[in-house]
Amino acid sequence: MPDLHCPARVVLARHGEAEYETGLTTDDGGSLTATGRAQARALGDRLRDEHVARVWCSPLSRAVETAEIAAGVLGVDVVVREGLREYGVGAIAGTSTDEASAIGPVFEAWLGGDDTARIPGGERVADVVARVRAVLEEVADAHRGETVLVVSHGGAVMATVPELVGAPRVTARELVLPGGGHLVLEADEDGWRRLPSP
Repeated sequence: MPDLHCPARVVLARHGEAEYETGLTTDDGGSLTATGRAQARALGDRLRDEHVARVWCSPLSRAVETAEIAAGVLGVDVVVREGLREYGVGAIAGTSTDEASAIGPVFEAWLGGDDTARIPGGERVADVVARVRAVLEEVADAHRGETVLVVSHGGAVMATVPELVGAPRVTARELVLPGGGHLVLEADEDGWRRLPSP
């Protein structure tokens, strides 16, 4: 059977709970709390019987820590990809602006079909989706017939999954993952599907 016919199973997770070095809005940083470390271990434990071949993750420290802890439980290595980063906060970086109040209206505009929606100076939501999707396609191509864990961020997951599986954008509202939470995707020559989580 050609590789294209073998589906890749991608467990897409959000990093564990994190705390930040400053109260100012930033694109970077974030170290796992004790709860976040426990969430990362629990993520690895939940996937122990899934024969995970590798863990891929965002370069942000909270995602790397989550990936390394889960990978340690699973006994596999970690690959870092820039494209899995969270959306960029643009002009609100370094300010005390509430991130949720700044991105909320932008995300709502994107849900309504506005592909130009962005925080001033930041990325368009459509660009976040494009870069995350490109990495997930790379992962699927590299792991036909295997299961992999991908650790990213809440906003990136919410925006990308509906577009990936051909669901309406508004279904992104149903994809709010807790720290260490995950969903399962499958990719083959016919495209992407969401599967029940283990």
